[in-house]
Amino acid sequence: MGEQIRLIKKYPNRRLYDTRTSAYITLSDVKELVLGHEDFQVVDAKTGEDLTRSILLQIILEEESCGIPMFTSDLLSHMIRFYGHAMQGMMGKYLENNIKAFSDMQHKLQDQVRGIYGENNSISKDLWAQFMNFQGPALQNMMGAYVEQSKKMFQQMQEQVESQTRNMFTGFQFPNQFSVHYDGSEGKGEKTPSK
Repeated sequence: MGEQIRLIKKYPNRRLYDTRTSAYITLSDVKELVLGHEDFQVVDAKTGEDLTRSILLQIILEEESCGIPMFTSDLLSHMIRFYGHAMQGMMGKYLENNIKAFSDMQHKLQDQVRGIYGENNSISKDLWAQFMNFQGPALQNMMGAYVEQSKKMFQQMQEQVESQTRNMFTGFQFPNQFSVHYDGSEGKGEKTPSK
C-alpha cells in the first residue's frame, strides 16, 4: 500500500504543523513540497476543513508579489470575469489541461537533455538556459499557434452549443404569445403569432 498523503494542520495562530515531521513549517516549506511533487493536504486543526487551495493561492500571491509576475493584470481580470459565469467550470478544466500539456512538453525536453548529458545539474541548467535563449521565440510561436488552435476549437464548440440550443427551442411557445420558427441560417428566424 502506498504512503499516506502528508497531512499539514493549520492552527488558529496561522501556524502550519507538519504531522509527518512533527514540526512547524512555513509557506516556503510548503512551496518546497509542491516543487518536490509531494502529495499533501492542509486542514484546519479545529474543524478539519480542507485549506489546501487557500494555502496554494497564498504561495502564488507571494510569488506574484516578488520577482517577475506570471499573471498580467489583464489575464487576472479575464479570470475574475469567469467566476459565476456558466463557463466557469469549463475554463478551469481548460486552463488545467493547457498547463499540464505545457508541463509535459517541458519534462520531455528536460529528459532529452538528461539522456544526452546525464544528471550533471550545472551543465543541464546551462544548456536549458541556452536552449531557451535560442529557442524561446520558436517555443512562443508554437505556443501561440496552439492557443490560436484552441481558440478556434473553443469558438466552434460555442457555435455548436448555440446551434443545439436554437434547435432545442424551435417551436416552443414563448410568453409574448409568439413562437420562434428557426430555418437554420443566421438572422432568418421568423416570429409568427401562436395559435
